[in-house]
Amino acid sequence: MTELIDGDVLDGVSATTLWTLHNRASEAKRSDGVIRDPWAVTLFDSIRYDYRKFGKPNQSHALRAVGFDTATRRYLAAHPQAEVVALAEGLQTSFWRLERADALREVTWYSIDLPPVMELRRKLLPREDRVVELAQSALDRSWMDQVDGSEGVFITAEGLLMYLDPDEALDLIRDCAARFPGGAMMFDSIPRWFSVRTVQGKLKLSDRYTTPPMPFALSPDDAVALAGRIPGVRAAHDIPMPPGRGMYKLLANPMWDAVGVLRRGRPSLTLLEFAP
Repeated sequence: MTELIDGDVLDGVSATTLWTLHNRASEAKRSDGVIRDPWAVTLFDSIRYDYRKFGKPNQSHALRAVGFDTATRRYLAAHPQAEVVALAEGLQTSFWRLERADALREVTWYSIDLPPVMELRRKLLPREDRVVELAQSALDRSWMDQVDGSEGVFITAEGLLMYLDPDEALDLIRDCAARFPGGAMMFDSIPRWFSVRTVQGKLKLSDRYTTPPMPFALSPDDAVALAGRIPGVRAAHDIPMPPGRGMYKLLANPMWDAVGVLRRGRPSLTLLEFAP
């Protein structure tokens, strides 16, 4: 039997990648799952960890991943030689999902995360010639020097910005827009009420786990308003969350956005277009 890898090497915000892996892999294992993600299942089964401290798995992170995949495919369909930059990629397996969908024919993929996370990826995921691994913080702008971007660049910040201070998050967006004209960036946001609970240490997934603080929050309308707030961002789009099963299908109904308090109180996916 292959020896399992110890997931306790990750802590703090880095350990949240095991939370998202728990949700995504659990969903991928279901016959009616909202995502097909064989490599997530492999990772999940290869890492020894107390996943149950994250509570009962749900569809949220799998649906988020599907939303990012869809937007990435659309950008690459229009820019087939573009580069993809996955900031704070964690244990995401987006490259292999998109490769299976034949969306990455000429794409170079930059995987960026802190050294302990990158070490886990190297132990558990296959080496790919088109994947450039950079073991560093997404806030260390030296990754930008590695990316050409002349044929387009799609930057993903999946599950990242909410863990940053507001100034750090907005500065990162601003620097990406300035450095990669004509590119695009996608990120997800949490609502303010959710952020407040995490900062106060009140968001407990179980009696053994409290989420780290998430100080950066944006409503869908705040996120769309970045197009007029940050130089170089020419357009910002609120991307609908893919519908799931049961309650997740109901919550994806656009009718809820007609009620202001509900629109402001939901999580969101945002796609930014950078000016040429």
